[in-house]
Amino acid sequence: MTPRWSRFHLRLHRLLLQRPALLPRGTPLLVALSGGQDSMALTGLLLDLERRHGWTLHLWHGDHGWRLESARQAQELAAWARGQGLPITVERWQGRPARQPESAGGGGAAAGGSEAGARHWRYGCLVREAQRLGAARVLTGHTASDRAETLLLHLARGSHRRGLASLRLQRELAPGVELVRPLLGFSRSETAAIGVALGLPLWEDSSNSDPRFSRNRVRREVMPVLEALHPGASRRLADTAERLQADQEAETELVALALAGLSAPAPSSAGHAAALNRQALVALTAANQRRLLQQWISGQAGRPLDARPLALLLQRLAKGQPPGRVDLACGWQLRWDHALLLLQQSLQQP
Repeated sequence: MTPRWSRFHLRLHRLLLQRPALLPRGTPLLVALSGGQDSMALTGLLLDLERRHGWTLHLWHGDHGWRLESARQAQELAAWARGQGLPITVERWQGRPARQPESAGGGGAAAGGSEAGARHWRYGCLVREAQRLGAARVLTGHTASDRAETLLLHLARGSHRRGLASLRLQRELAPGVELVRPLLGFSRSETAAIGVALGLPLWEDSSNSDPRFSRNRVRREVMPVLEALHPGASRRLADTAERLQADQEAETELVALALAGLSAPAPSSAGHAAALNRQALVALTAANQRRLLQQWISGQAGRPLDARPLALLLQRLAKGQPPGRVDLACGWQLRWDHALLLLQQSLQQP
């Protein structure tokens, strides 16, 4: 079959040329295929670009078994894939029927009765399949529209900036396996146009129109209003999430540089402790103290402090406060005198 070409192919092709490490040439790619509009559009574009980039495409579909038609749809989807010459693995959730569906990448329903359970099962299957295939990239069909909806939901929930910058273009799923979302620069209306242009069949998840689920209500009730008031709102919201991610990455780099300037040699009596200049730290604004201390503890101990313990710790470290010690929940101990903070694994730990 002669590969097709369109402005959508060109846009994705240019992205991959600009960021060659995103989907490296000549590597196997594992695509999470739900059968819905977005993942089908992704598969169609990749299939047409496969020869140019030398990939080997593999598909994975998860049937959570919560809908009566899901088994039939899985069979039809597998038959279509094989007709395109694409190898596909179909896995079915063997647990109890789910209560809450979720539409993201590769399957529609929640496994084990929750959206978190669905995600855990689905991504666990994808990691195992990627490792079996030797594929370093797992791809999902998330779009700019998904990113805009996620930003609104997280804003309403009072999320931290990290949550507002979620749905990143790329993140680690497991050691050696990266999750990539190549369509984050495309809107849902564009993936619909791609499907029509490429003549792609669709296997819709009926739960995507169920108003009981918050994302569906945002998609069907909130976004149309925002688009009517400010055409292009979805794209701008997605761009905002992208800028927040870029700002967060830049801030992380600056924090690392600041910590390098605050680091200090630990006294020989402290053993294998990491040390930080307390006087220089507490001379900074409270917000910078919080950010630096959180990053330092997280980098050394492998996990961050919760907000309340961190706030209490900053109070005890304030200028004029006496030396002290605190055992952290992560199995590390923080001690300080007037000059230094010392962080080391607790002696009580095996």
